[in-house]
Amino acid sequence: MPAHERPPVIGFIIVIVAASLFGTLGPLSRFAYDAGMQPLPFVAWRGGIGLLAAAAFIAWRIARGSERLTRPADLDPGARRTLALAALLGFTLNLAMFISFDLVTVALALLGFYTYPVIVAVVNVALGREPLDRPRLVALALAIAGMVAVVASQIDPAAGIRIDAIGFGLALAAALSQAVFVLISRSGYRAVPASQAMAVVLATTVGCSIAIALVTGAGQALAFPLRDPSVLPLLAFTGLFAAAIPSILFLSGIRRVGGTRAGILMLFEPVVGVALAAVLLNERLAPIQVVGGLMVLGAALILQRSTPPGGRTIAAPAIEADESEQGPETAAGWSGATTASTHAPETADPVAARAPGGP
Repeated sequence: MPAHERPPVIGFIIVIVAASLFGTLGPLSRFAYDAGMQPLPFVAWRGGIGLLAAAAFIAWRIARGSERLTRPADLDPGARRTLALAALLGFTLNLAMFISFDLVTVALALLGFYTYPVIVAVVNVALGREPLDRPRLVALALAIAGMVAVVASQIDPAAGIRIDAIGFGLALAAALSQAVFVLISRSGYRAVPASQAMAVVLATTVGCSIAIALVTGAGQALAFPLRDPSVLPLLAFTGLFAAAIPSILFLSGIRRVGGTRAGILMLFEPVVGVALAAVLLNERLAPIQVVGGLMVLGAALILQRSTPPGGRTIAAPAIEADESEQGPETAAGWSGATTASTHAPETADPVAARAPGGP
């Protein structure tokens, strides 16, 4: 196949890097919990620091003339509503996964959540946005099988498998939130540069997380890093490299390669999470998990070599700001799958309590 007919390699790299950075959340959250942090305050601090990083990046780009501040008044009503919905979805994703982790085995919750690439693919086909041709279908099946091999292998029968209909239903609800986020983020608010879009998403998640912490009596836990500043470097690293950067890259990747491809490529996230847990937390890495990781990489290779819709490459500037006067086919934005991620409390489950990446 001629190189010019293949999807842009840079788009695949952007999504894989985003997935890899989101994959660090498992070990990072474990370190934070060991230091005394609770899950919901960890989510708030991670999102807050990510928001500050995104704001600093926005200010720098505006100062050098590379980006223009997009105000709500600059957007049409549809774009404002879509951005608000994306921000709300970032929060509902975290809330649903937080409760799900507490009700069912973490691996089971993750298996429920990672059904979202299938939802994205089916909806895109139904809406006529992207064809589910043979390469995409094979890649989707291969990536899902690889993800199941990686995640399900962490279930320890001796520790028991906690099954709760509400808990698993919430994991599926989180998958639905992520799927809708992916579906609306490619073109729903493209006049908004990715950094600014993600600032809105992160701000919403932080505000809602703080509100819930105060309502549930966890307000004092929010101040833990101020009482024990030794955890602040970890939170700063998490906010920058597991919130701000991957969130922006994720949205940029969605707009470059489309929702179906981006969703499949994001299945690399649990592969990275399990691999890092093996290295940093001395968790056993089974051979089947290595095979699963290779299957996900194989799916990425199949996608990259497949012909884009209409035989043309869909390209968009990744980190450069989109000008509002650009047409819908050239305007680009940024995103982030996921999200100030939520994390589960410590459990007997051998899977590190990690929340999927997202807005």
